[in-house]
Amino acid sequence: MDLPSDIFPEFPAMAPGEVWLVGAGPGDPRLLTVMAIHALRSADCIVHDALVDPRILRLARSEAEIHFAGKRGGRPSPLQSDINVRIIAEARKGRRVLRLKGGDPFVFGRGGEEARALVEAGVPFRIVPGITAGLAAPALAGIPATTRETNHAVILAAGHRADDATAARAWESLAATGQPIILYMALAQLSEIVAACLRGGLAADTRAAVISHATGTDERILETRLGDLPHDVAANGITSPAVIVIGGNVALRHVLAPGMIKP
Repeated sequence: MDLPSDIFPEFPAMAPGEVWLVGAGPGDPRLLTVMAIHALRSADCIVHDALVDPRILRLARSEAEIHFAGKRGGRPSPLQSDINVRIIAEARKGRRVLRLKGGDPFVFGRGGEEARALVEAGVPFRIVPGITAGLAAPALAGIPATTRETNHAVILAAGHRADDATAARAWESLAATGQPIILYMALAQLSEIVAACLRGGLAADTRAAVISHATGTDERILETRLGDLPHDVAANGITSPAVIVIGGNVALRHVLAPGMIKP
């Protein structure tokens, strides 16, 4: 990339037989890291997730092969084991492989599983972090993850499981901390999660916000209260992907959003 060498260290070459696990950020191509752009312009083979914006893939070299390996809840999806096999096989062909994942590869992106498979296969790999949607989406909506006035910690949680006794107790324990909870992939289990949070001690009038399709042209932001969250999500037709924030920091949106420059 043509960047000032006195500011940016030399970018590492993507060598044949390597796999780079790269985060593509929350969607908007402008939120890519420069290292991610370098990887896109270097790879021979790109294996990407469903939530990678199509515009990002246009940064790839014209000669690169692009393979879809997206997982979406409730739809036919490739097995994680099949994805692992594919990236290992492509690397063993001597190709420069880019495994491109939405957000950050190590934040609910199964990047850790893929890295372990690469270690076991003896395939060298590099991690390129990305901006995770759980932090970017609230920030761009005017909701800080933490402030000294509202919270000293924040909980990032995946909402896949909430319908068994063990998972319900886990949600109750998270709610009992009193710290804001940022949920990924939670719409399908939202009623169960909310019920558990209420049992865990969160008040029904705890502020909540849902950011759907964050950073995209169809982004929607819904503000409500915890007790009304499942009803309001359904009534407003909110769809995945969506990030949900539950906690006192949501109230800061009314303070900050009016002064924010719109994207």
